[in-house]
Amino acid sequence: MTDRPRIAHVGIAVPDLDAALAFYRDVLGVVPSPPEDADGATIVSLPFGESDVELLAPRAPDGPIARFLARRGPGIHHICYRVADLDAALAACRRAGYRLIDDAPRTGAGARRIAFVHPKATEGILLELTE
Repeated sequence: MTDRPRIAHVGIAVPDLDAALAFYRDVLGVVPSPPEDADGATIVSLPFGESDVELLAPRAPDGPIARFLARRGPGIHHICYRVADLDAALAACRRAGYRLIDDAPRTGAGARRIAFVHPKATEGILLELTE
């Protein structure tokens, strides 16, 4: 991997995972990964070259994806950037005054280390950082 950040994935909130998967699988011919559960959602990754699309369906009515869908409806939930050093990226965010949702890395889908930057700090876009 290079030291330059790149897009790891785009997370898309959907109310019905099977209905959303139909387009990617049946029209585009993308083979989805097996579903996994993280952060109160069922997540299916779809490979698109060096980046993925993650479909996020709520598992519980009070989880973050369910709340997002209730407020905004289906659509882009977040963008995830892959960085060379997550700890260094979070330290740089703190030094620059960016509000973090996760002060320290935690385990996300695929057992990857992740952390979220608050959308109020990034022009309304929820950003996820991962290594």
